[in-house]
Amino acid sequence: MSLQFEIVPVTPYQQNCSIVWCDETKAAVVVDPGGDIHLLKAKVAELGLNVVKLVLTHGHLDHVGGTTALAADLGVPVWGPHKEDAFWLQGLERQSEMFGFPLTEAFDPDRWLDEGDEIPVGNQVLHVLHTPGHTPGHVILHNTDAKIAFVGDVLFNGGVGRTDFPKGDYQTLINSIKGKLWPLGNDVTFVPGHGPLSTFGTERASNPFVADEMPLY
Repeated sequence: MSLQFEIVPVTPYQQNCSIVWCDETKAAVVVDPGGDIHLLKAKVAELGLNVVKLVLTHGHLDHVGGTTALAADLGVPVWGPHKEDAFWLQGLERQSEMFGFPLTEAFDPDRWLDEGDEIPVGNQVLHVLHTPGHTPGHVILHNTDAKIAFVGDVLFNGGVGRTDFPKGDYQTLINSIKGKLWPLGNDVTFVPGHGPLSTFGTERASNPFVADEMPLY
């Protein structure tokens, strides 16, 4: 019994949309369906999964642009992000214009997520942590058994999320990483919103923004 996942890069920003499932029950969630929903539906069908909900880490367009269409096609609810990102979801039409994406209309999820919430995925559970800084309502999802975390745009392989967007804050982001992510364990593998996977231990040793102790040159 374990949690499995597969990454499908979507949109011109190559955002890491994750299809996450319980290998016992084939129940699945789709994390951050930013667009290209034909690719996501094809992968779900290929894997023989039953998607039970869509989950959003935060409200930026490249992470949520395909949400309403995919939720309608699959007949499933949308959970997340934290309600502090409501202004991002309500501003999706403006985001579409700014980034040159197809028009994406504003929406609210069926359920906002809070620190400590649990998202069932078949016999598995994703634990929710509120991790503001990149956006004020950003959340990450952690599975204890598989030692995997889906961290959106909080942390990257060798980098951290941008904080120059409205209501972003650099020190808040760093506090989220060190206070919420690091305690999960150095052996936790994380899936960032863009780019290759890494582990928290690797980033603590070498990430120039959040390493425990960087060498002096």
